[in-house]
Amino acid sequence: MLRLERLRDDWTILRQMLRGMPRSASHAADLQAFYAPQADGYDRFRARLLHGRAELIESLPLPRDATVVELGGGTGANAEFFGARLESIARLDIVDLCPALLAQARARLAGYRNVEVVSADAATYRPSRPVDCVYFSYSLSMMRDWRAALANALTMLKPHGVLGVVDFYHSGPRPSAGLRRHGPLARAFWRHWFAHDGVRLDPAHLGALRAWLPEHTLREHAAAVPYVPLLRVPYYIFVGRKPLRD
Repeated sequence: MLRLERLRDDWTILRQMLRGMPRSASHAADLQAFYAPQADGYDRFRARLLHGRAELIESLPLPRDATVVELGGGTGANAEFFGARLESIARLDIVDLCPALLAQARARLAGYRNVEVVSADAATYRPSRPVDCVYFSYSLSMMRDWRAALANALTMLKPHGVLGVVDFYHSGPRPSAGLRRHGPLARAFWRHWFAHDGVRLDPAHLGALRAWLPEHTLREHAAAVPYVPLLRVPYYIFVGRKPLRD
């Protein structure tokens, strides 16, 4: 019976993904229309698709009593990857625009006094004080103005604060030395595959991250896709330090 319920949830999500992300003037309305029907099974399905989240969060070097912001935090599931460290964080703000996913986050994290779930745009939200860490988990590629969101993240960071990103990607035709190169068919396939659901893959993401945060680590991976076992989707994990001086 449980397996049948999970298959039913998966079909709801796959059907919504096949329909694609609506396109309107309001990004918040599009997110709500796309994610509300799949919110209940969202985390279970994404656990098999969104790889590297635990690895990202485990690799974030946080001081005790750290202040942390997740931009595009959705259901708040990523907070659980902090494990026991969540208790030592002074404040974690989970910021998102989608009411259906924010409702899941509030229910999940209601018992944590140090976690605040915030309805706001990642490009304009500002905490009351500079923070120790900002991270994006499969959200930077969904933001219509990703440059503004990334610039805002860097602005809210303390000097030498940490920025973390895990996301899907594809390389440019001539990536920097030492980085993986995806062929033209792979680049076109993944770009169009994800664009249908409002995910905007752009090699400029990694270029901007590496240029703005020269002190960083970068790991490139590929992982399985649910129900499509022959596909391996590229993703990266980036952790960088904001320069002491701009």
